[in-house]
Amino acid sequence: MSAPPTAIIKQAARDLGFDVVGISTLPPRPDHSPGLDHLSPTGDLIGRLREWLRRGFHATMAWMARDPERRADPTLVLPGCRSIISVGMNYYTEHRADERPGNGRIARYAWGVDYHQILGDRLTQLTERIRTLAPDSRHRAYVDTGPVMEKAWAQQAGLGWIGKHSNLVSAQFGSWLLLGEILTTLELEPDEAGTDLCGTCTLCLQACPTGAITEPYVVDAGRCISYLTIELRGVEPPLADDLRRGLGNRIFGCDDCLDICPYNLQAEPTSEPGFQPTPLTRAPSLLTMAKMNEQTFATTFRQSPIRRAKYLGLQRNLSWALANETTPADRASATPPSNSDLR
Repeated sequence: MSAPPTAIIKQAARDLGFDVVGISTLPPRPDHSPGLDHLSPTGDLIGRLREWLRRGFHATMAWMARDPERRADPTLVLPGCRSIISVGMNYYTEHRADERPGNGRIARYAWGVDYHQILGDRLTQLTERIRTLAPDSRHRAYVDTGPVMEKAWAQQAGLGWIGKHSNLVSAQFGSWLLLGEILTTLELEPDEAGTDLCGTCTLCLQACPTGAITEPYVVDAGRCISYLTIELRGVEPPLADDLRRGLGNRIFGCDDCLDICPYNLQAEPTSEPGFQPTPLTRAPSLLTMAKMNEQTFATTFRQSPIRRAKYLGLQRNLSWALANETTPADRASATPPSNSDLR
């Protein structure tokens, strides 16, 4: 007797190198059901998202406020969606960042090849295998790029739980899973949702250098170092002194709330070579990188997530890091570019 589709899809995901795979399902939408009421397992998604937006915690990321219902309801992204296949890849390596004076810090997920490429290529292959299995089904695959609340669905699929730092935590892999998902019209067998195991621990809140985790499970993006060094464009109005000091030597992202999680004690190093660091990403010299021209930046980070910050954004981040480590008399050489250059 042939294996059921859910088992075949999960085995195909593991064969492609995904470390974890799980399924969440959506009940059919009754004709009389208004809005998101039919999404009983995660019916509070839209409420939490609206409250987060109401508080302005999305900062300048205006796209987050566009059509929040679509972000919370996969059937508005893929009509007829019945299941979500959530996958994760472990990106933890045994290497430590070299933070000797003069070096910056880059978030661990950006040490190697762009995860969008690594996961995206494999999700494309998995989608093709599903099409072969069920030719009449329809699918949408995303790696952190679509209007999908991927962490919430990953928890619903049993990959872990959303921790107090708002990231997914896995009992097996700690905070080191990169996520992707396939929305599908197939009716698959769901997994048991992940259980929140954070308990009374608040280490991640205490570890945040800028106080961005305003309360458990809530992050103010406008204070988050990942936002400030990646998504924020321009330098005017100037960054508040407390935020700039909180950045320290971080020039792309921040791992502090992830590093501190006790569940990282269970983490094993990844077997994916694409996530291994380069000498530059593990020990980025602030002065050397500040001397990069735009062409060198484009060539050096052609396959790196660091491209997201853009050349002038990275130069701005470097100037902040240099200002944090130099004496006041030396800071003139670390003045950020003008706002007109950072658009």
